[in-house]
Amino acid sequence: MDQSILKQSTDQPIVELERDGVHYTLLGTAHVSKASVDAVLATIDSGQFDAIAVELDPQRLKALTEPDSLAELDLVKVIRERKVAPFAANLALAAYQRRLAEQMGIEPGAELKAAAVEAQARGLSLQLIDRDVGITFRRILQGLGWWDRMKLVSGVGASLFSTDEVSEEDIERLKEGDMLESSFGEFAQQTPTLFATLIDERDQYMAARLRQREDGAKRVLAVVGAGHLKGMTAYLTEGSDAPESVIERLCVIRQRRKIPWITLTLLTLIFGGIAWGWYHGGVSLGRDLLLQWVMWTCGLTALGALLAGTHPFGVLLGTIVAPFKPFRPGLPSGMFSALVDLRLRKPAYPDFLALRDDAQTVGGWYRNRVTRVLLVFLLTNLGTVAGEWMAGARILGKLL
Repeated sequence: MDQSILKQSTDQPIVELERDGVHYTLLGTAHVSKASVDAVLATIDSGQFDAIAVELDPQRLKALTEPDSLAELDLVKVIRERKVAPFAANLALAAYQRRLAEQMGIEPGAELKAAAVEAQARGLSLQLIDRDVGITFRRILQGLGWWDRMKLVSGVGASLFSTDEVSEEDIERLKEGDMLESSFGEFAQQTPTLFATLIDERDQYMAARLRQREDGAKRVLAVVGAGHLKGMTAYLTEGSDAPESVIERLCVIRQRRKIPWITLTLLTLIFGGIAWGWYHGGVSLGRDLLLQWVMWTCGLTALGALLAGTHPFGVLLGTIVAPFKPFRPGLPSGMFSALVDLRLRKPAYPDFLALRDDAQTVGGWYRNRVTRVLLVFLLTNLGTVAGEWMAGARILGKLL
């Protein structure tokens, strides 16, 4: 391909290479640049490609091209499948993008949207090559220690409600071209494990996806953030593993240990202490220890549900089931409270339309019925966990 034709129409970084009979043109873009949008359109206008690939997954493409798509969200499924954390992370990303759009005057990812829309309009094969953001977030969490997880979750939570302008450092990272890395800010730069999951794994994944050519295309334009060019070029050129095996490996979510030793140890100490107190101290001491368990787990669960603003019946049900959590692993109290709240105060269409704006303020989280359900789930569960630890401390304190 005549590289000069492309460079006359854009000053964005471009890499061209061939593999397995396919000519790949990797166009590096900045996700907050009007020049990148113009470069994408000019490159596609050259008419030299029969397929377009973009650094998006289906969920992110839908969010860019169909702003009302959140109204189709099945909240019951999100809660039952324990996907509240990835959904909250997506809200944080959406809030961050909204702040960027207001500050920079351009929608983040506009060049990716332009590439996808143009491909569909011209009847070109469109390939979404980025990994699902939910899988990326879950792999990030499984690669971090407890303290780093807490820092990450608190940082994501803080970004939801931040009204500050996006820093110059974050904007510069966006100009280098990766929205997810910039969303995590300095934490991504300071945590090698997170950085590898955000950038290097996705370089491998996108290179493997490009090699999966089922459409027979011979000239492929890949529109990706400029920060991915070096890694993708290396993996696309030198990668020897079958693309299917690479993709499968990079989508594996390590299952939690089937035996939660820490939880079992804590509960053994608590209920063993109650039994020991009942046996050696008589009915009075045993009843007192059991009452401590019920009072603390019920009380702090109810407090968490009340702080979340759930329906009174949601508070009641979450409180009733809280002491029995050890006997129903995988069914947290917050799930019961959230499902009650969802049933009795079902979100309306305007709640979904206002979701991205409401997610940026604390008041919005309580006002919007979608985000309030998430608050109910999270704060009720937090109350139950706090109640278990407080009850354990009080029980052991009485026995020692």
